[in-house]
Amino acid sequence: MTAAMQNTLNRESTIDFAPERWAGIKETYRKFWAHELKRPIIQMAFEGREPGRPEPELPFNRFSSWYSLDVPPEEIIDRWDYYLSRVEFYGDAFPNMWLNFGPGVLAAFLGSELHAAESTTWFSPKEKLEVGEYNFQLDKNNVWLKRVIDLAEAAGKFWQGNVQVGTTDLGGTLDVLSTFRPSEDLLLDLYDYPEEVKRQTWALHEPWFQAYDLIQQSLGKYNPGYTCWTPIFSEEPYYMLQCDFCYMIGTDMFDEFVKPELAAACKRVKNAFYHLDGPGALPHLDSLLEIEELAGVQWVFGAGNGCIQDWLDVYERIHKAGKLLQVAGPGASDPGKDSYRALDAVADRLGTAEGIYYTCNWQPTENKDKVLRFLEDYGAL
Repeated sequence: MTAAMQNTLNRESTIDFAPERWAGIKETYRKFWAHELKRPIIQMAFEGREPGRPEPELPFNRFSSWYSLDVPPEEIIDRWDYYLSRVEFYGDAFPNMWLNFGPGVLAAFLGSELHAAESTTWFSPKEKLEVGEYNFQLDKNNVWLKRVIDLAEAAGKFWQGNVQVGTTDLGGTLDVLSTFRPSEDLLLDLYDYPEEVKRQTWALHEPWFQAYDLIQQSLGKYNPGYTCWTPIFSEEPYYMLQCDFCYMIGTDMFDEFVKPELAAACKRVKNAFYHLDGPGALPHLDSLLEIEELAGVQWVFGAGNGCIQDWLDVYERIHKAGKLLQVAGPGASDPGKDSYRALDAVADRLGTAEGIYYTCNWQPTENKDKVLRFLEDYGAL
């Protein structure tokens, strides 16, 4: 055991979040999922608190995959602990870290190459086969799956349930298939080999849930509940489902190739959200809203596509369908007209702020008094 590992094991966390606060977090989110919370969920955080402990030598990186495999999990957890120790949590925010190995890491679990850079992670097939030739089987001894599980277990042992650790971004099944069968070829396969594409989509469904369950099992002993790359807390299984590939296909193909497997996933994940990413995905919204088991929608309009106030009709469509709604507010790096009060425009359009999950973390410290008044206005402080 290295000296750094021993120091981590001997050190107590200095995160400013009393364990007793978890009871309130659980009750609040329980009501949110049940459509019983008479206010929005609002997460607010400020970075810059005195951590009360020395800074580790290991650099901080949001991509867990960036760290060399010979870096012990305990050293990475120690770095994360320092990061969280510098944060003040307000409203419905809670300490969380997620196992970030890049979007669609299920592809690496199934044998693709993982490429990690300082600010991104991507995947490529070891060999390119025809769409019907792949035989997807989850290898529990896969180096990347084992790394995720080792980090999950180390985090749980150190924090003992005072930090919610989010599962990794497995990706959508069709997105994972497009890693092995690059997108331009997969688009042609939809026309040339539609039945093979469907078969492979369902062939990925089970490994997806096998990986999900293995990771949750490794987290479950200590984790307060469930979360993922979008830190919505849930005491029951939750995940942010997605299919970024759908940006390139029409509504008929979405209903044929995406929706059936997606609906089946929603039945297996009690509190399932969907990541609707960009204007090109909007044609599929009505079809998504027809999925009864889908709990909510995260609408991300994307950089260069206006601001929250420009998409009020989309929020209204989601809300009228009876779904929960995520509104992603701007952070400290986005001080434009989308201020932390952007939630007001959505609430005014809907006639209520109930059923909204609003995150606007990392506000500048000089905004603190105003932000706290904002939280009071919505009953979240």
